[in-house]
Amino acid sequence: MTAADVLLVALGAVAVGAGLLVVTTRHVVRAGLWLVVTLGAVAGLYLVLSAELLAWVQVLLYVGAVVVLLLFAVMLTRAPIGASDDLDRVRWPGALVGAGAAAGLGVLFIDAFHWSRVGLPEPGTAEAIGGAVFRTWVLPFELVSVLLLAALVGAIVVSRPDVSAGSGPRPGGRGR
Repeated sequence: MTAADVLLVALGAVAVGAGLLVVTTRHVVRAGLWLVVTLGAVAGLYLVLSAELLAWVQVLLYVGAVVVLLLFAVMLTRAPIGASDDLDRVRWPGALVGAGAAAGLGVLFIDAFHWSRVGLPEPGTAEAIGGAVFRTWVLPFELVSVLLLAALVGAIVVSRPDVSAGSGPRPGGRGR
């Protein structure tokens, strides 16, 4: 085994372990922080595979934007952060479905590749990727940014007690 193989196995174990902690922890903020660890490990996997641009996009978009938006939404909406008794359910059906999906993917990969090595194409350049992003994919990126901005503004509006639930002063200057 080479050093790259050891790093891939170690980072994969960190990603899987942190991913399990994301779905098993009982606190939403801790789940968001474990999600940061999971996505950071995936970015490390991209670095080991010599996909530096993809690793930085992973860090900037997912860790830097999506997780921060998730944590802001939880904090601004004053959602319950701790464990909740009304959400406790039996866990074995979910574990059974997850194990079945993992086994199915494993069988699919083994059947598709038969433990053979797959040749990799020539790596792309940052210039080619940038050209594709700013020519072909610029509209989806702009739409996602508007969607994230709308979600953040919506979270702020929902969190304000004077705006939400009609508790503010009524038109005409008279309060309740």
